[in-house]
Amino acid sequence: MKIYKTIDLFSGLGGIRRGYELTGRFENVLSADIDKYACQVYKHLYNEDSYNDVTSEEFKIKVDNTDYDILLAGFPCQAFSIAGLQKGFADETRGTLFFDIADILKRTKPKAFMLENVEGLLKHNKGNTFKTIIKTLDEINYKIVSVDINDDNVMYDAKDLVRTTKDFGIPQKRARIFIMGFRKDIIPNNYKFPKLPSNSKEKIYNNLYDLLEEKVDSKYYLSEKLLTTLKNHKKNHSLSKSGFGYIVVNEGENPVSNTIMATGGSGKERNLIRQHIKEYDNLLVGRGNPINKEGIRNMTPTEWGKLQGFINYAFMENGIDKFSFPKGISDTQQYKLFGNSVSIPVIKEMAQYMIERLDDFYGNE
Repeated sequence: MKIYKTIDLFSGLGGIRRGYELTGRFENVLSADIDKYACQVYKHLYNEDSYNDVTSEEFKIKVDNTDYDILLAGFPCQAFSIAGLQKGFADETRGTLFFDIADILKRTKPKAFMLENVEGLLKHNKGNTFKTIIKTLDEINYKIVSVDINDDNVMYDAKDLVRTTKDFGIPQKRARIFIMGFRKDIIPNNYKFPKLPSNSKEKIYNNLYDLLEEKVDSKYYLSEKLLTTLKNHKKNHSLSKSGFGYIVVNEGENPVSNTIMATGGSGKERNLIRQHIKEYDNLLVGRGNPINKEGIRNMTPTEWGKLQGFINYAFMENGIDKFSFPKGISDTQQYKLFGNSVSIPVIKEMAQYMIERLDDFYGNE
């Protein structure tokens, strides 16, 4: 069975790489990230050094000298300057991290790629950012799944590009855009691409109740003072769009979490859990304030790890979960790393789609 080699850019915890590996058809050969803590965890999980700067010429030369087939990247979105004097990706995307991806694609010409980003990319700068990205990729000889270019018009339906975690077996309302492209010269004539997978038959959790821990440390509980502050904030902003205050998400028949965020702050406040533990009554937390009487707590890093498919899914071996953090990675960093990562079950389905297309083009033997 044919195995394809991947490179993992802006690799973080390696969620994209891991989702592809789970198909059994991809092998990662090079990774890149500059976040100190992400690199520590990556080394711990994969025994590989991911510390590389995608923007550096040194790294691009390293990619030039690497035999690989597929480029993977969950890249940060920066503002694009389109004030260049000439048309083309070098002018229109220079100074952005996407430029570096495009530069690597142009130089090394892998068979295919997958880019992941926030849903808001489609609306950024009135849609012009996304159109610039697509035109750039078209210019360097890649066909984008579910996107057409007619003269200067970029045509697509957002529902064909945006996928949400809750449709792939994990109860999280995380919507992300997937840009998947294949080099035009490897695509058979008149080949019609199916749409990207919109769901998974895999049912990892029925709802949020399935992944919550039965008892958590008291440090995750909000003080009465903080809860009161959040209630007042929510009340004051109830008629505006400038704030949510807080949201308790484990209520109702089929609860689903809101999107967890890399900042950890608002991501935690919009994903609070009601779980009263009698022995915590009157216990002091933080700066000597009593725990709130309603049993409201933050979700734990472990629960966030489950919401992204790292814990209890992607690293299971013979029924044993092999995922762990190395010593010294604080809760704050764990929240940030999980919030900044991807939902692995969604990535696995995207990887399966890609391998089916490559098998159509090359066969699988």
